[in-house]
Amino acid sequence: MVRKKEIRARGKIPLSKYFQKFKEGDNVAVKRDISLRVNFPKRIQGKTGIVEKKRGKVYVVKIKDIAKEKQFLIEPIHLKKIKATPKLK
Repeated sequence: MVRKKEIRARGKIPLSKYFQKFKEGDNVAVKRDISLRVNFPKRIQGKTGIVEKKRGKVYVVKIKDIAKEKQFLIEPIHLKKIKATPKLK
C-alpha cells in the first residue's frame, strides 16, 4: 500500500477527480487518496465494485468482501472508473 505521494503531487488535491461523475452500474476501482482522511476500511483498497447510486456527495459502491457483497459509501476522489470485461460462462 502506498504511504507517500510523489514529490510533485504532495499537498495537491486533484479537483477533476474530486468532482468526477459516475452512473449507476459503472465499474470502479477503489484507490485511496492518502492526502485526505479516509472513512473506509483499508482492506477494500484496490478492490473493484459497482456503483449503485449517489447519496449526497458520496457514491454507494457494492464490493464483494470475502464471501459477502457489502455496500460502502466512498467519495469520488477515491474511485477510478474501469472497463469491465464480460464474464465467460
